[in-house]
Amino acid sequence: MEKKERAGRNRTLCLQENEIFELQKKLVKVQNLEKEPAESLAKGSCFINKTINGDVIETLKYIPDEFADLIIIDPPYNLTKNFNGTTFNARSSQAYDEYLESWFPLVCKKLKKNGSLYLCGDWKCTSSLQRAMEKELTVLNRITWQREKGRGAKSNWKNGMEDIWFGVKNASDYYFNVEAVKQKRRVIAPYKIDGKPKDWNETEEGNFRLTYPSNFWDDISIPFWSMPENTDHPTQKPEKLYAKLVLASSKPGDLVFDPFLGSGTASVVAKKLGRNYCGIELNEEYAMLAEKRLALAEKDKVIQGYRDGVFWERNSGAEQKKNLHNDE
Repeated sequence: MEKKERAGRNRTLCLQENEIFELQKKLVKVQNLEKEPAESLAKGSCFINKTINGDVIETLKYIPDEFADLIIIDPPYNLTKNFNGTTFNARSSQAYDEYLESWFPLVCKKLKKNGSLYLCGDWKCTSSLQRAMEKELTVLNRITWQREKGRGAKSNWKNGMEDIWFGVKNASDYYFNVEAVKQKRRVIAPYKIDGKPKDWNETEEGNFRLTYPSNFWDDISIPFWSMPENTDHPTQKPEKLYAKLVLASSKPGDLVFDPFLGSGTASVVAKKLGRNYCGIELNEEYAMLAEKRLALAEKDKVIQGYRDGVFWERNSGAEQKKNLHNDE
C-alpha cells in the first residue's frame, strides 16, 4: 500500500494494492483461533511459521506454555510513539512497570525450560526492563549496542545506544554458541612473532582478526532507505542485530517467538538462518509487511553485515565484496 512519493533509488519495502488480498490470507487472525482444532492449539502446531494478527495478551491465551526455544521482545519503549495510527503514550516509571507486568510474565510462560529471552529497550525504560526480567528469569547480561544515527540534542546528550537484556529460565541449562557470533575486525596495528601474524590473518582484502563478541556492539547499522530490509515501521530493528541473538541462542530447527513482531525482523532472520518462527503483531499493515519480507526470504537469505559465518564491521562492504569475489 504505497503512501509516499520516494526517490528512484529508495529501496524501502512497501505494500502494493495488488498484494493486499494474498498477504491478508497468510495472516492468522486471533479472532479465528477458537476455530482451530483443539489438538493443534494444544501442541502449538497451528502457530509454527505463522504471523498472528492480534492483541498480544489475547493471543497468548491460545499459545501453549513452553512453546519457544528463543524469545526476542522489542516492546514499545516508554516514549510517545505513533505506530501506524496506534499511539503508545509515555508514562511514569511506575505506570510503565505496570504495563510490563500486564504481559511479560505471560510471555515468559511460553519459553521452554532451557530457553533464552532477549528484551530490548532504551536508557529511559531499561531499569523497568531489568526489574521485570529479574522477577521471572535469571539475568545473565545486558547488551548495549550503538545506534550510529539519530537526532542531535541541544540541551542533552544525543541518544546513541540501546540495551538488550539477556535472561534464561535455568542458568545451569541453556544454549549459547559463541563460535557462531564471531566478529571480523580490521587489524590496525598488526603484531607479529618471528615475522608471522599473531592472532590475525593477512588477506587480499586486508588484515583481519576474528574476535569473540562482547556485550557492547558497535557494528550495527539502523535500516535506512537504501537497504532492502527497510520498511516504514518507526522502530524497526536491523536484521544483523537479531541474527546475533538467533545464532547465539538457538539451534537450526528451533522456534523463535516474537510477541511484538512489528514489520517482521525476528521471523525473517529466523527463516533466513534455518529456524522456525512465530510472531504476534497488532497492526495488520505491519503484519502484512512481515509476510512480504518472509516471502522474499524464500530466495534471498542475505543478512547485511553477516557473511561467511562471521559478522563484519560497519562500513566494510567493499572488503566483503572482495572476499565474495575471491571465494568465487
